[in-house]
Amino acid sequence: MLLLLSPAKSLDYETPVPPALAARATRPLMVDQAAGLIDVLKHFNPAQVSSLMDLSDPLAQLNVARYGAWSRRFTDANSRPAALAFNGDVYEGLQASSFDDEDWAFAQDHVVILSGLYGVLRPLDRLQPYRLEMGTRLPVGTSKDLYGYWGDTLAAYLNQRQARAATPVIVNLASQEYAKAALRKSLKARVVECVFEDHKNGQWKIISFHAKRARGLMARWIIRQRAQSVAALEAFDSEGYAFQPALSEPDRLVFRRQLAD
Repeated sequence: MLLLLSPAKSLDYETPVPPALAARATRPLMVDQAAGLIDVLKHFNPAQVSSLMDLSDPLAQLNVARYGAWSRRFTDANSRPAALAFNGDVYEGLQASSFDDEDWAFAQDHVVILSGLYGVLRPLDRLQPYRLEMGTRLPVGTSKDLYGYWGDTLAAYLNQRQARAATPVIVNLASQEYAKAALRKSLKARVVECVFEDHKNGQWKIISFHAKRARGLMARWIIRQRAQSVAALEAFDSEGYAFQPALSEPDRLVFRRQLAD
């Protein structure tokens, strides 16, 4: 069973990485493809990056500098493990900084972070700072955008990771923007979606902030429980969420919790 996560726009390169963990960091698997994108991006000026990605001038300038500094050589000085570098709502729920050695080993074997630049990342894969969302309409060669650039590459990787599994399963905890790049017709695995709803102001609904955090909570729960079956996910109960069998389907698991109004 593999878990898909989205990356985050916010990054943390300030919090120190424990030396023992830095020593276990791994090299990303699709560096050649990432370098191909960098070769395109490094020719963009701040105004072009701002227009392409709808960024403020300071953010555009920051990312132009990042593209210029990006290197095929990944070191402690220019990179850190992806699960510690991303710093958005999902990763607040994941709380990777609290993992022990066994948690990291399980996560490395079961978590796949999708990325517009890197394609796929394992939690311990070294990440150099960047901004490139999967939905960006960046023309590369004959491809009009990143979905075209990555094509079936990500699905093929997931197939390869689960080639020996009798019943391959993907638990999709990624946003639609990123899942769309991996969950293609060529994917052989069963795909299970997790839906997180909160009750607020008299109705049940998906609240973006809470749902993103809940995806991280679910990934963390799976890692800490060493869960390896869809049935096991029904026991997820972090921060008040509970499985709703009457609202769920075999490949769409619904979890709800009551928020204070």
